[in-house]
Amino acid sequence: MNVTIIGAGLGGLTLARVLHVHGIPVAVHEAEPSPMARMQGGMLDIHDYNGQLAVEAAGLVDEFRALVLDGRQAMRILDRDANLLYEKVDDGTGGRPEVQRGELRQLLLDALPEGTVQWGHKVSGGRTLDDGCHEVTFTDGTTVVTSLLVGADGAWSKVRPLLTDATPEYEGTAFVETYLFDADAKHPATAAAVGGGSMVAHGGSADDSINAHRESGATLHTYVALARPLDWFAAIDFTDPAAAAARIAAEFDGWAPELTALITDGDTDPVLRPHYALPVGLRWARVPGVTLVGDAAHLAAPNGEGANLAMLDGAELGQALAAHPGDVEAAIAHYEEAMFVRSATPVDDAVLLESLFGDDVPESLLELVRGERD
Repeated sequence: MNVTIIGAGLGGLTLARVLHVHGIPVAVHEAEPSPMARMQGGMLDIHDYNGQLAVEAAGLVDEFRALVLDGRQAMRILDRDANLLYEKVDDGTGGRPEVQRGELRQLLLDALPEGTVQWGHKVSGGRTLDDGCHEVTFTDGTTVVTSLLVGADGAWSKVRPLLTDATPEYEGTAFVETYLFDADAKHPATAAAVGGGSMVAHGGSADDSINAHRESGATLHTYVALARPLDWFAAIDFTDPAAAAARIAAEFDGWAPELTALITDGDTDPVLRPHYALPVGLRWARVPGVTLVGDAAHLAAPNGEGANLAMLDGAELGQALAAHPGDVEAAIAHYEEAMFVRSATPVDDAVLLESLFGDDVPESLLELVRGERD
């Protein structure tokens, strides 16, 4: 069996690692020129019911635990005036330990044989050959032929068209990201508002909020959530960082200054990240020798599950291939059926709150999520 994975994100690398554990050779092709070509995102909470199962399948439990940042499961819910509505203390017993995405990705890379990942291989397209194999063409003109092709190449997957015509559509919301560095010393009021883990501040809309997470040390990573049309964002000149930050902050006029400082005082340029999604419950007819994992298969707007589901996809596909030696189609069918079922159930905000806080969720939080408070 010749396995080719397109994409060296968490899903593709988890699949590669599980295959390696089971002695199955694999090649990963990644568009980025190197592991450090760009920032790999912020904190991830790795859940005990999906992401941690993938870590276990990869045989990396101890190494994963060494990456966990203690205290980051704490959470604070504030209103627009920075009044504390609810606080969850991290007592070390929660099932969602937090790690830095980049460190988790590097852990998976280090657990693969040298040369497994081929960097700088950006895919331009793929096609099915007469013998049932698949040919992948890269932008440099080179090609690779494989008997099993796995698209782990994210939202705008070049492998997905081999299976379905579905394409991501804008969901009506976006994040604008900024960072504050050394916040405890430079922005003590803001650091205190965020606390030791994550913070969510809601106003009158359930869709507009200021969200922040304490990463390593005193770094605060902010996600400003806004429900606006793409044309609204297009009118903002993000090449002028100060003007862009001021325009975003204007949407939170009258909010507590320790909250708006997360936008106006950022140490990095604001970055726009629109939210796209594939149709909920997307399925495709079985095409021999090709499948998808992670966002390539079931892209959704951020809900805390994306990275976890990508890792579980990779782990379960790897385990299925190991359990069906000589019968790739049986393995893929087994994997896809479970993956389709998982991805057909969107995460409900109220259920998410209950998973974070238990059964006793304050009504004030539910009202904020529903947009019922002024």
